[in-house]
Amino acid sequence: MSIKPRIGLQFNYDWDSLGCARQAAHWSFDRAGFDLFSFPSNARLVGFDLRRFAAAQARRGRRRGWVGVTSQHEQFGALAAALTAEALGLPGTSPEAVIAAQHKLHARQVLQQVAPEANLAFEPLDVEYGQDIPTGLSYPRFVKPVKAAFSVLARQVRNQAELQSHTRFGRRELWVIRRLVEPFEQVLQDRLPQAGTAHRMLLEAPVPQHTPQYNLDGWVFKGRAQALGVVDAVMYPGTQAFMRWEHPSRLRADVQARALDVAQRFLSAIGFTHGLFNMEFFHDPASGRLSVIEFNPRLASQFSDLYLRVQGVDPHALALALAIGQDPAELPRQAPQAGAAASLVYRAFPGDDAPSMPGQRQVALLRRLFPDALFFSYPRAGRELARDYKWLGSWRYGIVHLQGRNEHDLRERCLRASTLLGWRAPYADQWVAAPSAPAWTLPVSASGASR
Repeated sequence: MSIKPRIGLQFNYDWDSLGCARQAAHWSFDRAGFDLFSFPSNARLVGFDLRRFAAAQARRGRRRGWVGVTSQHEQFGALAAALTAEALGLPGTSPEAVIAAQHKLHARQVLQQVAPEANLAFEPLDVEYGQDIPTGLSYPRFVKPVKAAFSVLARQVRNQAELQSHTRFGRRELWVIRRLVEPFEQVLQDRLPQAGTAHRMLLEAPVPQHTPQYNLDGWVFKGRAQALGVVDAVMYPGTQAFMRWEHPSRLRADVQARALDVAQRFLSAIGFTHGLFNMEFFHDPASGRLSVIEFNPRLASQFSDLYLRVQGVDPHALALALAIGQDPAELPRQAPQAGAAASLVYRAFPGDDAPSMPGQRQVALLRRLFPDALFFSYPRAGRELARDYKWLGSWRYGIVHLQGRNEHDLRERCLRASTLLGWRAPYADQWVAAPSAPAWTLPVSASGASR
């Protein structure tokens, strides 16, 4: 019996846990890290030091004979994996490149040098949290932390009063914010101090609300960027909150090629020569302008399943290939399972009635009638719910992944699955309370496909 090569997985939760589980027949995994969104795991945030963590993982990797190390976790994992791989002499993204991409102000400055046509007007907000906002700023502005993830504290503000309110926090909130940023800050000051502190916020020129948004996913091998594909983002009406992501993209092929060109220029400039990346961007179909939102030096894990369903390409397999120094282009493709797939995001907004969480019977029925579905629920109450509303502007209470033969079939299945769960369907014209009739009376075939 052959021994499977051993890979170090860092901060491997949720989508990454599912993605790597698909590869378990070919690899052995050693896991490390903690889940930021569950207690008591997230208690490890107290005193967490990325440098000590990476050093400990490097020692573990030597003992265990790792052939690679990887992570798709934005907050800590991508940088931890880069530091660990560097210490072990294994293939990986350079820590400086990870920092340069994750430091949103520094990334804007680099983009201005290499692709100014794709940049947004920007300026740092150089005040401490809770301090008075200076006068003389123009509005509206989009404000976000220099280092953050999951769109935390990112929103558009219309005037000085809104910006002041948005940047005032209680002691508990300030503690969480600082502990989320400080591990990055410590490595930043060691490896890329010229970028300046990450303990601040960034102001950007807003993009018109209805401008379509997209995600370019790809990888860099030996310095050359390759596109995996594009996923389309659809927002809740009148908000900046994601309603769903869809693949394949409706974006024209020539615009996708322009996006890859911008990505190549930026990634080359920051020394990103090896690894997976994700570029979020707007494209205005009227003017043709492409505007970068941000670069992420890792896979957008939530989309991995969509690419696998529609293209037959498993991005987590690509990540593991890169971890051992293999060109992902050499990996074989599987047969596609669907013509279209979506990640449906169920949200409540301040003032909405609280949705009910599906019971075990409903979830079991969803899995029986929609065997291709992935289901996640995120119950919230009390202080956690209030924090979601303040920091994110909404409460993401559930996610469901589904596929269809085509776009129409996918939509029909999404509506049926949403009604079964008792949740508002994440489509603009269906964003109403779910009917009260028992969901299990719906005419859904046993295979999960709509009739």
